[in-house]
Amino acid sequence: MIKITLRQLEILQAVARCGSFSRASEALHLTQPAVSMQIKQLEHLLDMPLFEHSGKKIRLTEAGNETLRSAHFVFRELANLEQSLASLKGLKGGVLTVSAVSTASVLAARLMALFRSQNPEVRVSLNVINRETLLKHLTENISDLALMGAPPEGYHLSAQPFMENPLVIIAAANHPLARKRRISLSRLIEEPLVVREPASGTRRALENFVLDQHLPFRPAMEMNKNEAIKQAVEVGLGVGLVSLHTVQAELASGQLCVLDVEGFPLKRQWYLVQRDGKRLSPAAQAFAELVVEQASQVLTLQGKTAKSQQA
Repeated sequence: MIKITLRQLEILQAVARCGSFSRASEALHLTQPAVSMQIKQLEHLLDMPLFEHSGKKIRLTEAGNETLRSAHFVFRELANLEQSLASLKGLKGGVLTVSAVSTASVLAARLMALFRSQNPEVRVSLNVINRETLLKHLTENISDLALMGAPPEGYHLSAQPFMENPLVIIAAANHPLARKRRISLSRLIEEPLVVREPASGTRRALENFVLDQHLPFRPAMEMNKNEAIKQAVEVGLGVGLVSLHTVQAELASGQLCVLDVEGFPLKRQWYLVQRDGKRLSPAAQAFAELVVEQASQVLTLQGKTAKSQQA
């Protein structure tokens, strides 16, 4: 029997995910020689190379891909074991890991806070990450659940819509279009557009809408955070597309405004997502029920709080 350790499999996953030994060592908080040594030991045990070098890049060999698939299986089964044991304990002492796209960060934080107040003995973790990383977290079983827009096909995920996510065009309060009504899309795209990175769901929603109207999509600036978009718009660098849920405080304070653009808001949904066939622990199941039942109430309270702080 090959005596492979879980640590070796974990390091293999990290190197494959990061695409280099140096980045994997940073992610694991290890030295690069330590990472290289573990991979060499694993290759020695298997008597086959797991990576091949092409210039400065590395890629998995066929044996490496087979070993990586087995590593994913091992860690999925361990996670299932943890969840099964947690089921025997109930919520007491359970663990919950949730990922959320940055557009949903405010909603996710408030839901986690509410869940934590109701279940103080559950250890909770919230990862606010981009869409691409979130999908990896789900497929690699790093996260129990995720809050995001509609997930793409082909990732073996199940998704439940739980709340509307209207996307709006925002501008600085003193923007020339701020008091205009029924702004045409052709007029809007004359303004500099501040948008998210290409992998973002909100970016794709705007791009598809503009192209469907047979108009050119020409972003002026790309930002990888919604906060950066709001700040850029506030100082007059352009207009931006964001979820209405992310700008409640700025609208209440008068820093930003929502433009009255024809066809907006773009109607989208928030989804609660998990990997197909995943057995949810009692903690994850309780959080899923809380999301479906109370997400809208959480945001209603958020809006009231923002307004009261400005009164």
